[in-house]
Amino acid sequence: VSLVIVYLVAHWGFQCTLRGSWAGFLAVYLLVMLALFSLGLVIGAMAKDMKKAGLWCTIAYFPMLIFSGATLPYEKLPQIVQQLADWLPLTQGIKLLKAAFLGLPLENGGLAALVLIGLSIVCLTAAIKFFRWE
Repeated sequence: VSLVIVYLVAHWGFQCTLRGSWAGFLAVYLLVMLALFSLGLVIGAMAKDMKKAGLWCTIAYFPMLIFSGATLPYEKLPQIVQQLADWLPLTQGIKLLKAAFLGLPLENGGLAALVLIGLSIVCLTAAIKFFRWE
């Protein structure tokens, strides 16, 4: 559903067309979702209660939202902020999504994809290890 919304907003709202392949964009989209959901799962599994889980998710969410290129253009950020933002998983995801949408060559896409896959594996493993029923 959210992928359809992205397409509709891009196509009719901004008169923008997908220049890359749908399959590539969908694969990158699912990879980014998996990485971010796994991060949320590990935060939820390690938190003592729901309030602390919400707090930690907010602490993780807002820096990623602001500095990843999702709200502010990554290219317009100061160089030092860009270097710090490169450590955020959403930054890597936005770079991959942008390249897949515009049909650009994935210059460092392999590294970004490996970072997201690695993050997903580590976070899902940790979430399984630390999850407890209460």
